[in-house]
Amino acid sequence: MPDHALEFSARAGSVIPFKTDCLTVPVPGKLPLPTAAAAVDAALGGQISALVTAGDFTGALGAALMLHQPAGLAASRLLLIGTGKEPPMPRDVLNLIAAAARAVLGTPAKSAALLVTDLLGEREPTAFARQAARLFCEAGYKYRPGDDNGKRGKLARLTLVCEERSQVRTLTRGLELGAAIGKGINSARRLGDLPGNVCTPGYLAEQARELGKRHPGVSVRVLDEKQMAKLKMGALLSVTAGTVQPAYLITLEYRGAAAQAPVVLVGKGVTFDSGGISLKPGAKMDEMKYDMCGAASVLGVMEAVAAAALPLHLVCLIPTVENLPSGTATKPGDVVTSMSGKTIEILNTDAEGRLILCDALTYAARYKPAVVIDIATLTGACVVALGKQASGLFSPNDTLAAELLAAGEASGDRAWRLPLWKEYDEQLKSNFADIANIGGPEAGSITAGCFLARFTKDYTWAHLDIAGTAWNSGPKGATGRPIPLLMEYLLGRIDPAGNA
Repeated sequence: MPDHALEFSARAGSVIPFKTDCLTVPVPGKLPLPTAAAAVDAALGGQISALVTAGDFTGALGAALMLHQPAGLAASRLLLIGTGKEPPMPRDVLNLIAAAARAVLGTPAKSAALLVTDLLGEREPTAFARQAARLFCEAGYKYRPGDDNGKRGKLARLTLVCEERSQVRTLTRGLELGAAIGKGINSARRLGDLPGNVCTPGYLAEQARELGKRHPGVSVRVLDEKQMAKLKMGALLSVTAGTVQPAYLITLEYRGAAAQAPVVLVGKGVTFDSGGISLKPGAKMDEMKYDMCGAASVLGVMEAVAAAALPLHLVCLIPTVENLPSGTATKPGDVVTSMSGKTIEILNTDAEGRLILCDALTYAARYKPAVVIDIATLTGACVVALGKQASGLFSPNDTLAAELLAAGEASGDRAWRLPLWKEYDEQLKSNFADIANIGGPEAGSITAGCFLARFTKDYTWAHLDIAGTAWNSGPKGATGRPIPLLMEYLLGRIDPAGNA
């Protein structure tokens, strides 16, 4: 996929003489105005203060007001973006930047500047700029068939304007990282938005190979069904039994820090999920093309890590299949043997994601990982529990769980931890195999996590259930989550202070 067209830069100094198609200035909902906004207001003869006083601009968080041909400024447009009446909290800053990005991209502006002096305060410039670039990239995405860039609007350049020259370098580094992350997110969104007849398991394998060609530091290997059969991946292969589309296990490895034990990301790649013999209802079944968003997210993370040349050792595993009913499909009541040797009674063929993941998680142990995180659109029960706001987080390791939760808060891509108590594990007992693939109607997302946990005893592990967060149903579209969370976590492994 080609590079995103949006270019980022940073500069220090006054915005008054700075020529741009759209200057964005954060403005609170009460007077007096902070330093940088006050300077712009003075150049305008007090127009901003007058708007706030009259109530024509409330300054509510994310509120936007566009002024054209502002007298006293070199900019063609002035966008006022509200910061609220109180100093914005970190999540508020993310929300107002996202609002500014949407407003700017809704205009014909080809260039824009964001005055960040009043927003930075005590915030670390690199992290701030990283989030700003990422959010502008996200706002610029719109899926169009045949359009690899998937971008909208005419914006080509964004400049962050600060007061201190010493901040320019750190802002620039943050912008570079954010642009790489934004590119990875939009790449993942495009894969998710593609129809299931285009984005097949073979297509995902092709996209992984293309990623390896773009980034020579990424090695790619694709195992076919015959090779997986030799590895005795009976659980994974049981899911693909009903379709003519061949299944694959895709591996990508980036050695930006070869001496480190790798972080292994495992992404569920069911390119279309009909439920198999346990057929899903017809309503919204078209959205089951998004059942590969876990796979898309790990490809997006690899894209971002490689593009930014981060000093990390990262491995991505993608078990990818299509789940369809046919005369050869796996049936409820069938018993299969996983790569681990554990036998599994398949009580519901629509609980297929855990079947492909368990073999991939067993395979992950050969990398002697520092940590393994699987990402999957796994259960409708997680959507019922958490809605679209938070991904479900499961881990027996308190340290890893805390790090992932913190990464979610910092990036605005939040998760919520759910338990893996042994009492829930009891629901997976089977009279005919070592384990059943479902645990009954209660606590479905938790029992799914407990199922996966049985295959992860040899390493530190976490599971992210993104069934509620990976895409939106109205209007339909992939979100690219949880790439912001995962990238924040990986950057934290490089620099725990969050300055990466």
